[in-house]
Amino acid sequence: MLAVALRDGGELCVCDLAWISERSQNLVSHHLRALRAEGLARSRREGKMVMYALTPAGEGLLAAALAPAHAAEVQA
Repeated sequence: MLAVALRDGGELCVCDLAWISERSQNLVSHHLRALRAEGLARSRREGKMVMYALTPAGEGLLAAALAPAHAAEVQA
């Protein structure tokens, strides 16, 4: 869900992602650290906020993961 939100929203902060996913900011931060560690998301500081976005690798993996579901919807 976080990856889809990042794909659709471009760059988002932890507070935005927590609101979208209806999860705590601590949990969202934990998952974003994991995505960054695997090279699927990147971050940049903007003042006091840290903004997150998918990397090209993250976008590609998300597209591949969602492709079978999308193909099934189109055929239905």
